[in-house]
Amino acid sequence: MRHDGDAGVPGSLAKVLADVTAERMAQDARWGMQALPDGTGGEHRTAESDRARDETEAAARRGALTWRHVLVEEVLEALAESDPVRLRAELIQVAAVAVKWSQALDRRT
Repeated sequence: MRHDGDAGVPGSLAKVLADVTAERMAQDARWGMQALPDGTGGEHRTAESDRARDETEAAARRGALTWRHVLVEEVLEALAESDPVRLRAELIQVAAVAVKWSQALDRRT
């Protein structure tokens, strides 16, 4: 099995990343530079993240794991994080899962 990031569709990773780049450019054109607070961290966010991880693990054990489980878990892990370095790492994981899910959709067509 090759591990080139193309998820079984040659050029898939480059296409999805080009689509993400285009969307980011459109966001900048519409909203300009944004300097917003993170709004992350806190005990309630950690509890939500823990519940999502438990739900994901339970779905995997049942053979019922979906992309929704994986992405929601990653998003809630990011929202629970208050340290900027760890938050950035979590956001990269969110982006990577979204890219991989997009590639999975591309494989269906």
